[in-house]
Amino acid sequence: MAFNLPITYSQLPAHVSTFGRRLTVSATAVSRTNAEAVDWVKETASFFERDARPIMLFDGVCNLCNGGVKFVRDHDKRRNIRFEALQSEAGKKLLQRSGRAPDDISSVVLVEKDRSYIKSEAVLKIMEYIDLPFPQLALFLQFIPLFIRNFVYENVADNRYNIFGRSDYCDL
Repeated sequence: MAFNLPITYSQLPAHVSTFGRRLTVSATAVSRTNAEAVDWVKETASFFERDARPIMLFDGVCNLCNGGVKFVRDHDKRRNIRFEALQSEAGKKLLQRSGRAPDDISSVVLVEKDRSYIKSEAVLKIMEYIDLPFPQLALFLQFIPLFIRNFVYENVADNRYNIFGRSDYCDL
């Protein structure tokens, strides 16, 4: 069960909150650079002006991540999700919008117009967007406690290069 608060990005400083099963990032992601504040929500609003589909951020040199993107593309017949490498300039801006450091490539992130999902929450949300039977599987997996899902996620993520390898470039 998720409690949605009527909050926009601009009403609160950046923070991550857990309400029920949803780990959400809400509020303004502000970065101090040369004494100038940057509102990353406004800075990245153009990503959603013409195309409201969510954006999946992934590690572009990780073989596991590239395989995951190919899997999602193959099972997303309606093309509900867009993709962007975490290492790209757009990816870095969207990371900051999501309240993460621009060089943080430790997790897949799903960025929607009004919220972001990280780690296992991002994976479950992505599953909701793709074809059957994955939305139903996501519904079932949400009953596994978040700390257990994220523990498994983090262990795989921390060892992804050792297990699956890495490439010199993003092949997407």
